[in-house]
Amino acid sequence: MTKYVLLILTVLTGVALSGFACGHAETATTNDKVRLALNWKPEPQFGGFYAAELIGAFKQHNLDVEILPGGSGTPTVQMVDNGRAEFGIVSADELVKLRAKGGDVVALFAVFQTNPQAIMTHEARGLKSLKDLLESPGTVAWQAGLPYVTHFKRNFDLAKLRQVPHTGGLPFLTSPDFAQQCFVISEPILARQQGHKVATFLIADSGYNPYTTVVITKGSTLRDKPALVAAMTKSILAGWTAYLADPAPPNDVMRKLNPTMDARTFAESAAAQIPLIRTEETAQNGLGSMTTTRWKTLIDQLKTYREIDQDIDPASCFHPASTP
Repeated sequence: MTKYVLLILTVLTGVALSGFACGHAETATTNDKVRLALNWKPEPQFGGFYAAELIGAFKQHNLDVEILPGGSGTPTVQMVDNGRAEFGIVSADELVKLRAKGGDVVALFAVFQTNPQAIMTHEARGLKSLKDLLESPGTVAWQAGLPYVTHFKRNFDLAKLRQVPHTGGLPFLTSPDFAQQCFVISEPILARQQGHKVATFLIADSGYNPYTTVVITKGSTLRDKPALVAAMTKSILAGWTAYLADPAPPNDVMRKLNPTMDARTFAESAAAQIPLIRTEETAQNGLGSMTTTRWKTLIDQLKTYREIDQDIDPASCFHPASTP
């Protein structure tokens, strides 16, 4: 019996005994076919979903799950709201903004407790904090329409900073005073592999920290098919537990689906995301857990930044029975 088979048995048994998603039947009806829409290509940030398929967690809960890879601009939140996918991956601020427009989507599981979005620049600049970077002379490439940029404008003095659009890649390599938006589990790894010394500063450290890689479903699905939702959530928990214990087998699966990323990058990205997924919050409440306090903070910020124009009940944004 291989190490991974033993891991599978341990994970599935442990999750079955955990009482996760309690209050509903733990399995769906026979072979329920559902779609899980990703918002990017198969990469480690989705490793737990592919692990759930690999270890048989979906099958154990009578689910036939089709994982739909995404790409730049994939409208997963609209896909779920419109019924084109039963489940999808979004960021928490996307969910809040859709609910503010009357959409009915609900969060079930938040993979990243600490948002991996960051600003990176050259280590040689000697900057010690995000404040140093934002309030020093230089150029930064970012997507101006994103909420975190409004957060920066409200909380930092950007007068010395030249802001340019980010169009992808590693533009900061072109100049010693350049910085750019990134995910700490992606672009900095690629830059270091090319021999560059980089410094990264998490946007979350500035106080804007929405959950991301959040699994959502439509409110009507939650109301009408609670056993299906419970089965999906338990399967995802099992998958992420397995992936964090041993990412190599799911990485091999994803690499065949996304050959643009090599095995080394898969491994380094998987390692880099662990402290963003396993945090003090998850140590207390479990993987994927969410709190009303975190959702309220985000809603208040988005309202202050005029991203939404109405109050939203934070408890309506997530399904508490889906988290411990």
